[in-house]
Amino acid sequence: MAATQVIRSEWTKIRSVASTVWTLSLAAVVTIALGMLISALSKNEFGSMGPRERLSFDPTFVSFAGMTLGQLAMIVFGVLVVSNEYSTGMIRTSLAAVPRRGAFLASKVAVATGLALVVGMATGFAAFFLGQAMLGPQLRTTLDAPGVLRAVVGGGLYMTLIAVFSMGVAVMLRSPMLSLGVLMPFFFLVSNILANVSATRKVGQYLPDQAGSRIMRVLPRVGDDTPYGPWGGLGIMVLWVIAALAGGYALLRRRDA
Repeated sequence: MAATQVIRSEWTKIRSVASTVWTLSLAAVVTIALGMLISALSKNEFGSMGPRERLSFDPTFVSFAGMTLGQLAMIVFGVLVVSNEYSTGMIRTSLAAVPRRGAFLASKVAVATGLALVVGMATGFAAFFLGQAMLGPQLRTTLDAPGVLRAVVGGGLYMTLIAVFSMGVAVMLRSPMLSLGVLMPFFFLVSNILANVSATRKVGQYLPDQAGSRIMRVLPRVGDDTPYGPWGGLGIMVLWVIAALAGGYALLRRRDA
């Protein structure tokens, strides 16, 4: 089967499954809505903040406060794109139609990444502009301020990479329940604990979400000793994504459907 036909087939699969469309929509809505809410609350609480908190107040990063829950939906999207075929048994038909497993996986990842990127970028810009509107003229920043455009674009890239990393894990684990059972605690419990406990902070700094989220910061937190910058953090996250996809490909090649 030609590459264009494989890509068209993967596009049809993703588009025809309602759950994947809904999860992408939910990722955008949750990220934007929660970002607006946190921005409005931050505006009301700014007057009562101490000098240290004001120094590290980052209006751009506040706009992305909803990313914590928005990435949950992107994780689910990444898992469903892969695991739906395993849970329904359609993976056997797909691999029979596309016996070159590298081409099969590459096409699936390419289509899902493209969709996630479009949604992620639209969400990043919408969250920024609406969040700044909630902050008001005294606190808000503008897109042409130093580092802001990089942070907004980075927000879209971060959401995309979360979805692609989840796809790699799902290819390795095959089961949607097992994949979500690993990814959810990893991102929402293990990562936060390791990053906030002094004994493990240096390890936590190199986890994919902790490193990748640096791209969305314009102002560093007071006392932040992270040994890499925004693009360095995103680079670390890209390495995690490559590792997950490589692991998924290796297992896909070696085992039966």
